[in-house]
Amino acid sequence: MKKAFRLRVACTGTLLLSLVANSILQAQPTAAAMAAPPATAATPAAPLAQQLDDYVRQYEKAGLFMGTVLVADQGKVVLQKGYGLANRDKGTPNTPETKFRIGSLTKQFTAALVLQLAEQGKLRLDGKVADYLPSYPQPAGSQITVHQLLSHTAGLPDYTALPTFPAVMRSHQEPAQLVALFSGLPLEFAPGTQYRYSNSNYVLLGAIIERVTGKPYAQVFQENIARPFKLKATSLDVVEAADPRRAAGYQATPNGLVPTPPIDLTVPYAAGAITSTASDLYRWSQALDAGKVLTEASKKQLFTPVLKNYAYGWMVFKAKIGAEADTSLIQEHNGGINGFSSFLVRVPQSQQVIVLLDNHNSQSLGELRRGLLRIMHHQPAAAPVSVAGPAAAGAPVAVSAAVLGTYVGVYELSPSFRITVRERAGQLFVQATGQSEFETVAASPVLFSLKGVPAQVEFAKNTSGQVAQLILHQGGAAQRAAKVE
Repeated sequence: MKKAFRLRVACTGTLLLSLVANSILQAQPTAAAMAAPPATAATPAAPLAQQLDDYVRQYEKAGLFMGTVLVADQGKVVLQKGYGLANRDKGTPNTPETKFRIGSLTKQFTAALVLQLAEQGKLRLDGKVADYLPSYPQPAGSQITVHQLLSHTAGLPDYTALPTFPAVMRSHQEPAQLVALFSGLPLEFAPGTQYRYSNSNYVLLGAIIERVTGKPYAQVFQENIARPFKLKATSLDVVEAADPRRAAGYQATPNGLVPTPPIDLTVPYAAGAITSTASDLYRWSQALDAGKVLTEASKKQLFTPVLKNYAYGWMVFKAKIGAEADTSLIQEHNGGINGFSSFLVRVPQSQQVIVLLDNHNSQSLGELRRGLLRIMHHQPAAAPVSVAGPAAAGAPVAVSAAVLGTYVGVYELSPSFRITVRERAGQLFVQATGQSEFETVAASPVLFSLKGVPAQVEFAKNTSGQVAQLILHQGGAAQRAAKVE
């Protein structure tokens, strides 16, 4: 959550809206995305650890990163370091053991729990929702499978994109209450026919986990993952005791960084409520590689893409890194929630892992991760770009309701990531897939700045004079989204 709950979907270099992503969220990762032309080169004579540290420091100095980084190459940690402050009021620095909210990285843990239960015969991947939650509304309950929930192919509307979500996110929610937010709504497409990232899928998986085990999701996570694999600093946020190692979340404003508004962590639940450290996430990655978490067959399912590069809680794709002739298999996901951004990247063939945990809503983790990968593969890395948008903020301008009405609609940045634009009481609001809604301020009749987010949206017309595109300006990049609804 950003201004509130900000689960991201997996993303490439540019995070959308602080909002994303996610990560995440997001056009799909491609070879071209990994191989974008560099602006500066890493010093080849310097040790790898120094090159990586110098590169992260560029982002820190540019105000684009504040958190913890862990980088492993060939199975060995080469960089593990904190940057900036975990708590600005107390002057507490970020360290390798600082605890961060990880947002949608939670999904890979939920997916692993489901696969473990399938191995134990307690559920089936082809089982229907109604097999485990008999009261789930029909016909969807008998149409949607566990597999489709895991792969975001179920057609469930995303509860974080509902108009009521801003009110919901600040209050305690039981799993059944979260499910009720979307269970009665029409499906967005026939299950299994399309991919569309929806946090509702993983909330429903959490409810199924609780039903088949007879235990709370947090307890199942501790018993089946956290304790066995010694993830001592990893837990569901809502049951975690106060810990001085925890970072505070911040967001950028015209007056500098300020604490993000609170969010009730019962709301993200099995889709995004886990807190962890860089060390624990690396330990988790090692456990997956060692075959300790899942059988080989289940691990293969975890990392096998279904549609649009999405597997079970992971984005999985092949890409060229820099000028390399061969492609590398990339397994990754990102997350974002209420002042925190995260990225976990795995390159299995070279035993490379990147963990990025940020506590000031960084919009640049995708670019940072790309640069670190390039350095690890002996390629030059692009310098960070800190441009927020195409125009400096000025006095708001008045835009008529009639003009605003022409901007209302749905704009698609990728098949898995859309931005919905609404108008209420003479104000324009934007909401991306899996994100909370943001109010905007008009900088011109066609350009709108998002409140509390260093991003702007611009609207463009076609030759017929109709609004046909939204252009997202963020982090020095401009991404075009076609109007589809």
